[in-house]
Amino acid sequence: MPKEVFGPEHAFLRQPDLMTLPELRRIARAFVGLGVEKVRLTGGEPLLRPDLPDLVRAIKGELGVRDVALTTNGWLLEKMAGGLREAGLDRITVSVDSLDDGGAGRLNGVGFGVSRVLRGIDAAAALGFPVKINCVVQRGVNDHEIPRLCSYFRDRGHTLRLIEFMDVGNTNHWSPDRVIPAREIVERIAAIWPLEASAPAYRGEVAARYRYRDEKGEIGLISSVTEPFCRDCHRARLAADGKLYTCLFASLGWDVLGCLRAGADDGELSRFVARVWQGRMDRYSDERATLLAAGQARAKVEMSYIGG
Repeated sequence: MPKEVFGPEHAFLRQPDLMTLPELRRIARAFVGLGVEKVRLTGGEPLLRPDLPDLVRAIKGELGVRDVALTTNGWLLEKMAGGLREAGLDRITVSVDSLDDGGAGRLNGVGFGVSRVLRGIDAAAALGFPVKINCVVQRGVNDHEIPRLCSYFRDRGHTLRLIEFMDVGNTNHWSPDRVIPAREIVERIAAIWPLEASAPAYRGEVAARYRYRDEKGEIGLISSVTEPFCRDCHRARLAADGKLYTCLFASLGWDVLGCLRAGADDGELSRFVARVWQGRMDRYSDERATLLAAGQARAKVEMSYIGG
């Protein structure tokens, strides 16, 4: 969240504008009733929500969701990992774009180093959490750290997922010349540690998987820019204000919370969600090159609203 946009004077949402825990449970129940088997809690930063363990407990225990995961910047992970483990959280993904305190501080925009995040990862792993690492790679910014990142996390048994720099939202200063294609990243890593491609773990997996041939784990490549996967996408995103987005690059969110607060019963809420999902036509990643060439850049929801 760039300080020049979201500075001290920015009008953030008030508490009444956000979903309460009971409202979250009802909305999540509607999704589960429509067949959702996996829920990922992301952000913004989900660990800022004090009732997060209660939310995990409700989704995992009360609603019986098979797979409940978390994506976090890791800043509060060391403190909260135990409570999340007790609540039933299954897996954790942590964003680490640099192993250098100075580089991490520049990328997060607030000067926070990475040491505390790495301690959080160690704490989560010690509790038995499977941990994956997300790293957004930018040419000329942090791409020189790719070998160091691979070495550090493969030595600790964590899968590193390297993500092409995407034009999410409107404030991340995206430009095509800072995108390193996933194929180039794979070539750079394979020159040091030979790799072999692995089959997807499930249909619609967004990361292309590669095993280290020395059997010391694997990496993943997410290539939304150079190799879009819109045709097999099955992810919906619910923002903290109850807006439903059917694409990471969407401009429009559908007001599920408004539907609930207008008095919808569970059946009406479920039908509202189903209509939104059945009517989706999102293909931004497939259409990106054509739109940009035609000068048709459009406003998109910010990553801080809907996570990854």
